[in-house]
Amino acid sequence: MQQSTFDNLANVINNFVGEIKLDKYSIYVHDYGAPVGFRLAVKHPERIQAIITQNGNAYEEALLPAWDPIRTYWEHPTEENKEKLRSLLTADFTKYQYVNGTRNLVVISPDSWNIDQYVLDRPGNKEIQLALFYNYRNNLKQYAIWQQYFRTYQPPTLVAWGKNDIFFGPQGALAFQRDIKDVEVHLLNTGHFPLEEDLDVSLTLIKRFLSERIIF
Repeated sequence: MQQSTFDNLANVINNFVGEIKLDKYSIYVHDYGAPVGFRLAVKHPERIQAIITQNGNAYEEALLPAWDPIRTYWEHPTEENKEKLRSLLTADFTKYQYVNGTRNLVVISPDSWNIDQYVLDRPGNKEIQLALFYNYRNNLKQYAIWQQYFRTYQPPTLVAWGKNDIFFGPQGALAFQRDIKDVEVHLLNTGHFPLEEDLDVSLTLIKRFLSERIIF
C-alpha cells in the first residue's frame, strides 16, 4: 500500500493521464488539487495549455493562521500534536470550511459538507488525512520549483479566488502576478469554496478565459 503523500497522489494522476494518452490539457486546481496539478505541470510542462486556480496555492504568503496547529505538528510531530488535529476532521469543522467567509449562508447547500463528511468518516480515512496534514509540509518545499516553472513556461493563468478563505489568503492570489505575465486575478467576495456561492461568476470567467486562450 502506497503512503499517503502528495507525491504519490500526483503519480497516480500522472499515470492516469498517460494511460488515456492525454497530451494537452488545462488544469483546474483548488486546495489539495494544487500540489497535485503543479507537480504534473513541472513533470510535463509541454502538456499544460492553461491553469485555472481557485484557492489553489503556490506561495507561502497565502498561508493564514488557520495553518498554525498543522505547522506545530510539522515542527513537533508528537502524538499529542497529531491528536489535536482530529478536530479538523469533525462535521462541525467541515461545515465551517464551507460557510465561513460567505455572503449568504442560505445559498450554500448542506449536501456539500455532508457528502464530504460521509467520505471523511470512512474507516481508516482519518488516518490518511492526518498523514496528508503532515506531508503537506513538503509542498512548501516545492513552492520555489513551481514558481520557477511559472516564470520559465508562462502558462496563461486565471486566478478566481475566494478572498475570505480561512486557509489561503488573497496575497496568495496576487502573488501569481509576480511570476506570470498572462495572468488574470479576480478576488471573489466569498470563502474557501468559491463554486458554492459564485458558481455562475466562476463559470463565466473560466469559459471566457479558455475561449480566448485555447484553440479548440
